[in-house]
Amino acid sequence: MNLLYSEIEEELRASVRDLLHDRSPAEAVLARITAGQGYDPALWRALAVELGAAGLQDPASGGSLREVAVVMEELGRSLAPTPFLGSAVLATVALGPADQRLASGERTGTLVMPFSGGAPTVRVAGGRLTGWVSSVADALTADLLVVPVVGGALWVVERGFTVPPRTSLDQTRPLADVVLDDAPGELVTEDPAVLEHALLTGAGMLASEQLGIAEWCLATTVEYLRERRQFNRQLGSFQALKHRLADLWLEVVGARAAARAAADALAGAAADAPLLVAVAASHCGTVAVRAAEECIQLHGGIGMTWEHPAHLYLKRAKADQLALGTPGHHRAKLAELANLPA
Repeated sequence: MNLLYSEIEEELRASVRDLLHDRSPAEAVLARITAGQGYDPALWRALAVELGAAGLQDPASGGSLREVAVVMEELGRSLAPTPFLGSAVLATVALGPADQRLASGERTGTLVMPFSGGAPTVRVAGGRLTGWVSSVADALTADLLVVPVVGGALWVVERGFTVPPRTSLDQTRPLADVVLDDAPGELVTEDPAVLEHALLTGAGMLASEQLGIAEWCLATTVEYLRERRQFNRQLGSFQALKHRLADLWLEVVGARAAARAAADALAGAAADAPLLVAVAASHCGTVAVRAAEECIQLHGGIGMTWEHPAHLYLKRAKADQLALGTPGHHRAKLAELANLPA
């Protein structure tokens, strides 16, 4: 296992970070959220099509889930409103990396599962799907849906569905209900293990996003405390604040190791990937929320305002913590995998 970033991964990070800095700075994200605009189609095209991020899992691209994890880190650091998780991660894993329907980035999709977790409820009869699924991430912009049905089989649906939006805590990742009314579908697989693998991969990649959130919160707070002065001293010079930041730094370093281990294990299809994903998902979610809370508190009054982006990071961190299994859910799974039942 190699937890270090390769030269190619660092170059990919630089490209994605430059793109997001130019096209989706914090002020632009705040403006879109305030205007209720949601996803940015131009940004998605630049990321998915021009940069090729949507096809990183395609074997022909030479990429892997390690590179996908790097993109997820940068998206967490910027909170750029794109359907990358739903389309380039969940739906792509469910369809198979060699499936070209989403790899080009020209079309988007998502996996029709409640973002907070749950079992399939859609039923199929005669090749037509009927059902209602609540709070699906990235469904609003999806051209095709990968729909798990009762029993674990996966179907692709491209018409015959509606996606009424839902109010979401995290405004940078809108949720929607998916209503299927006798929608025609195409069978992808009847193997329920494919769905399990897609959800496992999504949880592992979400840990990298949570790492990016925590890193932004830590770096932004350190920078603020270096500049802000009180009693003619830098706030960052007070020992109590130094201790809080040092503790947070240690947690972020641990989260980075856990997220990288999960990404590497998923990329290599390692036998212990489920265990490493459970470690990363349970740890990184908690660290991201704590980092966002510290960011708001240590920014003082400005951190509590809508004009500062700190509240968006807390909302994303909390929404991610509940997505694809809570830390408690992953810890229970970890105990089972480590043969330490309750």
